Amino acid sequence: MSGLRTAALVGNPNAGKSALFNALTGARQKIANYPGVTVERKAGRLTLPSGEPVELIDLPGSYSLDASSPDEEVTRKVVLGEFAGEAKPEVLILVLDASNLEQHLVFAQEVIALGHPTVVALNMFDLAERDGLVVDPGALEQALGVPVIPTVAVRRRGLDRLVEAVASAERKAQEDPSDHPMAHLTLPERRLAARNIAKGAILSQSARHLVHTKLDKVLLHPWLGPPVLFALLFVIFQAVFAWANPLIDALDGGVGALIEMVNAHMSAGILRDFLTQGVLSGVGSVVVFLPQIIILFAFILVLEQSGYMARAAFLMDRLMSYVGLSGRSFIPLLSSFACAIPGIMATRSIADPKDRLTTILIAPLMTCSARLPVYAVIIAAFIPERSVGYGIGLQGLVLFGLYVAGIVGAVLAALVLRRSVTAGRASGFIMELPRYQMPKLGDLLIGLWQRGWIFLRRAGTIIFTVTVVLWIMLSFPKAAPGEDQVDASIAGHLANGLAVVVKPIGFDRDMALSLIPAMAAREVAVSSLATTYAISTDDEDAEVAALTDQLAARWTLPMALAFLAWFVFAPQCLSTIAVARRETNGWKWPIFMLVYLFGLAYIFAGLTFWLASAAGL
Repeated sequence: MSGLRTAALVGNPNAGKSALFNALTGARQKIANYPGVTVERKAGRLTLPSGEPVELIDLPGSYSLDASSPDEEVTRKVVLGEFAGEAKPEVLILVLDASNLEQHLVFAQEVIALGHPTVVALNMFDLAERDGLVVDPGALEQALGVPVIPTVAVRRRGLDRLVEAVASAERKAQEDPSDHPMAHLTLPERRLAARNIAKGAILSQSARHLVHTKLDKVLLHPWLGPPVLFALLFVIFQAVFAWANPLIDALDGGVGALIEMVNAHMSAGILRDFLTQGVLSGVGSVVVFLPQIIILFAFILVLEQSGYMARAAFLMDRLMSYVGLSGRSFIPLLSSFACAIPGIMATRSIADPKDRLTTILIAPLMTCSARLPVYAVIIAAFIPERSVGYGIGLQGLVLFGLYVAGIVGAVLAALVLRRSVTAGRASGFIMELPRYQMPKLGDLLIGLWQRGWIFLRRAGTIIFTVTVVLWIMLSFPKAAPGEDQVDASIAGHLANGLAVVVKPIGFDRDMALSLIPAMAAREVAVSSLATTYAISTDDEDAEVAALTDQLAARWTLPMALAFLAWFVFAPQCLSTIAVARRETNGWKWPIFMLVYLFGLAYIFAGLTFWLASAAGL
């Protein structure tokens, strides 16, 4: 064939287009941006059997030619020849995932209906065989009316046949594409046709694949799926307390033993106070919660690696659409459960600016891992370690309720924002569901090591630095005889000023003081309380006492519940605010975020304290 100038790879995301592009073009590639947009343009040189060079374009993954994102808009314009300065492809190479045939056939029908010369690359054929699917390319070719070539791009299987098919493709599009039998199908009709075509092309499937299909019928069911999701979350938070308590007690005992050893072997003085009151009491009170962090992330990593997390996103999409938020927001919000910083940065994938802004503004309401030590120490101090039902612990139930409160708060905040300052129409959302698979132990251990190291690194850098600064501010100037050291200190004067503001919501001086360094890192609230109580007592035995015992002796239950309510809604660390400023190109929205989140924290902490006090708790 002669006269071909361009060909384009088109298909759903995750169909293996980029792997196929690299295999077909090798190093003969050039990358630039399309004029006027930030979408990347990848082009390379493909050589036909005749020796004729063809420019091969790797188009962004799309779910529809009815574009809902900049990527899909570029694909639509290039395929239809509407992009200024971009030649219309003379052949389309439609890439389908052989192991996810039904979903990919929906878009395939839309592309084939254009009437352009098209060749189908039935890619990842080996993964389909691994999953027990036997696909008949001939049956698929007959149903679609275009050549179908099985390929395995990463192993270069089927590439020669694919290039030959491109070379022999029709030189002209149909005179009238509207005559194509697929041209006038609606989306529901294409989905039904995709199911029938896939059913006709799949000759057999293994019991394993059938089990996966049945699992999806339950886990993705609009009524059965959500209870399963919340049941899993409930089990996770029960385990966070039930499994971690013995390890926490052991670490807590180790920290206490170190304090006793330092007191026994060092003479009284500023250096000993620094080690016992600042480093060991402060930083040690945070480090002891490492087991809970590890257990929480172990569950999260298992859910991610098994393929269930994406299905959880699918389930949440319906709920989010009710509050005017795009389903594309779920992944950034999910990332915010680990830390709001990568969650806010992940909003770059959201095309609609109002949708993206709303997601940024509510991301801090997701309960990040830094809040877990705060929740854990308060719950351990005030919530009895007893069962409220078979296998249901009261402490885990309260922790589950705090996470749910954050989610509900984010949903309601999105509802209000989308009807006021970020008003706009929610965009559609389509996502690829990964295959179910058993998590790999090696990957799981690496992930846990990384999460644990991040936590310990924070404890050794940010938390250590802030705690040391706080200890200095609490230790100087020295109190006069009979005067409380905290009241006499620099930090005490700051705390007494803030205490006037937070006293109506049940906070005392020490609670007010902990709020200030917590803006550097949420966990520092725990080390701040531990350091404050270590300094405020001259009793060495009291220094060794666990923070939970100190809290139980000094706070009332309404105060503790109000403190928990504050941390559900209060803004996260200063790093989060800085990232929000960078992502919104100014201080307007970060300041708005601070004001509304501090307002919510104050209101709900106050309501919690007043209601708990009125109830006589």
